[in-house]
Amino acid sequence: MAAEIITTDDLREFKMEMLEGIQDLLQNQSSLKPKKYLKSAELMELLQISSGTLQTLRINGTLAYSKIGGIIYYDYEEILKVLEQNKVEN
Repeated sequence: MAAEIITTDDLREFKMEMLEGIQDLLQNQSSLKPKKYLKSAELMELLQISSGTLQTLRINGTLAYSKIGGIIYYDYEEILKVLEQNKVEN
């Protein structure tokens, strides 16, 4: 097994390649559009709320939803509107 010597120039080049890769990933991710409709599990994860809290928001009319079969969908834009309308300014 032959030994290979790594120089500081090699490390610098590796660092630059890694930074470029990370920048590419960040740029590609920021250009992704969110889904138009979210399922209950996705919304609970996004808002960090329980299923009971989500059900309460549906029942009291805070969050509009559509139900197809047994699946409940929430419009992403409507969620943003509700969050904006309920913003508390201190």
